[in-house]
Amino acid sequence: MADGVSGDTVRAVIADDQALVRTGFGMILAADGIEVTAEAADGAEAVAAVLRTRPDVVLMDIRMPGMDGIEATRRILDEDSAGEIRVIILTTYDLDHYVYAALTAGASGFLLKDVTPEHLVAAVRLVRSGDALLAPAITRRLIERFAHREAARPASPHRDLSGLTPRELEVLRLLATGLSNAELAERLFLSPTTVKTHVGRILSKLELRDRVQAVVLAYESGLITPGGPAESAR
Repeated sequence: MADGVSGDTVRAVIADDQALVRTGFGMILAADGIEVTAEAADGAEAVAAVLRTRPDVVLMDIRMPGMDGIEATRRILDEDSAGEIRVIILTTYDLDHYVYAALTAGASGFLLKDVTPEHLVAAVRLVRSGDALLAPAITRRLIERFAHREAARPASPHRDLSGLTPRELEVLRLLATGLSNAELAERLFLSPTTVKTHVGRILSKLELRDRVQAVVLAYESGLITPGGPAESAR
C-alpha cells in the first residue's frame, strides 16, 4: 500500500533487543506495504542503520543493552538536519520515566509493545505524515508525573516563549492539557483551520517537531503546571 500523503512507500527501521519483536513487527509492517530498511538489536546499531538507510520512521525500543533508546533517539535526531525522520518509542509501561526522557529527546510519541497490528501500522503512517503520535490522556499524565521531578537542566534555546503572541500562548497552554484541534476550536470559538494555523506557527517559532514536543515544552517552561488552572479547566 502506498503512503497516502506522498505516494511514496513508507520506510522504517525497527530497533529492539528481542528478535521476536523485530520479526513480528517487521511482518506486520511489510504486510501493509511498509518497507523495513533495517533491523537493530541495540542503540548503536540503530543509529548506524538509520544513518545508512535514512528511513521515514524508527520504531525504537527504549531499554536495550549498551546504548539505550533514549541516547540513540537523541543522536539520530541530532544528525537529522532535514528534520524528516520520526522516532516512535516502544515500551512495556505507559507511565515510564524513560519514555518521558525519550520525548524530551525528540521522539514523536510512544507505543506499548502489546499494540495491535492495525494500531502499529496506523501509528507509523500517522507519524510519517508529520503528525505526532499523541494519546493526550496518557502523554499528559506521563508529563505531569515526571516533569517536576527532573533535575534542573541547562537553559534551552527552545524555552523562550517571548516570540509567541498572546493567542498563541493561550493555544499552547490548552494544547498541553491534551485538547485536540477540534476541542481547541470549540473552546476558543475559532475555526479548526485557524487553530491548525496557530499550532503550526507555534511549532515553527519554537522549532519543535510536533505536538508532543509542544506539550513537553509547556510543562518544562512553567507555562503550565500539574494541577494548575489550565489543568483544572479540563
